[in-house]
Amino acid sequence: MPKTIYDIAQAAGVSIATVSRVFNDKGQVKKSTRDKVLALADELGYHPQVFAQGLARKKKNSIMMFVPIMSNHFFMEILGAIQDKLTAKNFELNIVHVMANGDAFEQVEYQLKRQWADGYIFVSLHFSKEQWESIERFDVPISVIDDSYHGFDSVAVDNIEGSYLATKYFIDKGYTRIANLTAAASAIPVKDRLKGYKKALKSASIELDKNLIQRGDDMSRDGFTEKSGYEAMKKILEIKPLPEACICASDIKAIGALKAMEEKGINIPIISYDNLTIAKYVGLSTVHQPMYEMGTRATESLLSRIENPRLSPSKTIYKPELILRSSSEPVSQHDPV
Repeated sequence: MPKTIYDIAQAAGVSIATVSRVFNDKGQVKKSTRDKVLALADELGYHPQVFAQGLARKKKNSIMMFVPIMSNHFFMEILGAIQDKLTAKNFELNIVHVMANGDAFEQVEYQLKRQWADGYIFVSLHFSKEQWESIERFDVPISVIDDSYHGFDSVAVDNIEGSYLATKYFIDKGYTRIANLTAAASAIPVKDRLKGYKKALKSASIELDKNLIQRGDDMSRDGFTEKSGYEAMKKILEIKPLPEACICASDIKAIGALKAMEEKGINIPIISYDNLTIAKYVGLSTVHQPMYEMGTRATESLLSRIENPRLSPSKTIYKPELILRSSSEPVSQHDPV
């Protein structure tokens, strides 16, 4: 249940009037008492400084969505589903762009303290266990997309299985030197996609070559950028002998990888991840994520939790699908690179 001024007073061993004076910065309160009250308020997730008199807990018919980058097609396709569902339920959507050049956790915490929304949707924000625990203390409805934490509703794709399917496809074609263009090691989707890659190699008794796993130097957006894909592929193209095939952590990253190969006049069969609209038009083989369905499910879970906070957290995992196009096939000597 949401914490109140009464809980703070009881925990601090002071009167409600004293807590009120601390929050409103009025009257005489000893510094030690003030510090104790504010520390307990932060610990219990009670932040009254923006909406006094309990106004923060009134329904606002507003949802806040946190995203690391709005220009990414992945977020745009999820956004369409969220907006459709909220419009039908007469909720307003506010989007917060989490800036790459700042601390993502601090930016999210800043907004949560202000309690400007009835619920919050986190898209592809990857926090440590300790940071998730701090967020949980705010005791507000939260739905997570493309990651998970046991205290919140979450929606994702089976990233282990998806990467396994892509890697196994190349193994079944007889390839044994399969590169992996990965992203930020701290991100759960990245960890799982690497697990799927390693699982497929192990199942085929192929020894793991760590030199074939490369990241770009650009780690903005957790390394899910065209630039990072370009940089990672340039590293791959320096390996001798060249890998026979390549798995890529995302479609956006693969666009950069394709550019690096084009500049070198080299073609390595590649399969990426997401199945964004753009993938179809550049012939990119990829692992399909049902992005619209993910956005819909996450929003439905959030709205249900707003109405009934006592619901147990739900975790929805979608089954991936391998979509094959021209990029996963070798170029013949008569085909242009």
